[in-house]
Amino acid sequence: MKLVSWNVNGVRAAVKKGAPEALRLINADIVCLQEIKAKPEQMPKELMEWEGYTAFVNAAERPGYSGVAVFTKEAPQRVAYGLEIARFDSEGRTLIMDYPHFRLFNCYFPNGGNGPERLQYKMDFYEATLEYARSSDKPLIVCGDVNTAHREIDLARPKENEKNTGFLPEEREWIDRFLAAGFLDSFRLFNQEGGHYSWWDMKTRARERNIGWRIDYFLVAEELKDRIRDAYILPEVQGSDHCPVVLEIGE
Repeated sequence: MKLVSWNVNGVRAAVKKGAPEALRLINADIVCLQEIKAKPEQMPKELMEWEGYTAFVNAAERPGYSGVAVFTKEAPQRVAYGLEIARFDSEGRTLIMDYPHFRLFNCYFPNGGNGPERLQYKMDFYEATLEYARSSDKPLIVCGDVNTAHREIDLARPKENEKNTGFLPEEREWIDRFLAAGFLDSFRLFNQEGGHYSWWDMKTRARERNIGWRIDYFLVAEELKDRIRDAYILPEVQGSDHCPVVLEIGE
């Protein structure tokens, strides 16, 4: 089974830039999108009527903001729209789906910019996610834009960003604790090299120079380790300031 996760930074804009064609070439069984910035009725028909897939959308209350979607070939056994915490669920950041061998947690984690209140919101969301993960009664696959680079190897300019959100000690320490709770950074099972990123600042044309950050992940429960076949990044895929990341698991 192939799963793909992609922050599309506005699904309607991404469709105009060729996202449906790119996703068809990837040919994943489950497609997880973040930051769709659209209500269900605003979602492009190219995706909502995608042959062979069933669509699920969790939109933010605020128009043109946040939101996640899943397109799946296999019908999930159960779907939950959010964490049942109003202050988080109003931003449409999470879709949770049960499959026979795992529970999928597609999430657009908050950005910690725009002041201390928003950073605290991000850290509170992190803690709620960790609590959920610890209490899950099925092996969990967490995917999405985590909005934090874990280690120095995960961004091009670590020293310059030590005091910036996305690479703050407390943000990175949360990833440490999440992995310690029984999860694997699937990409690092197959690749320990630097220079592999999933987000680039478009304003500075950083993608052309590969001055990026790896902030999109598949974090997989250790119980599923023997099922993991591959995990990789697709930096050549355009359509967003992020690129897709992929997880392949055995049945």
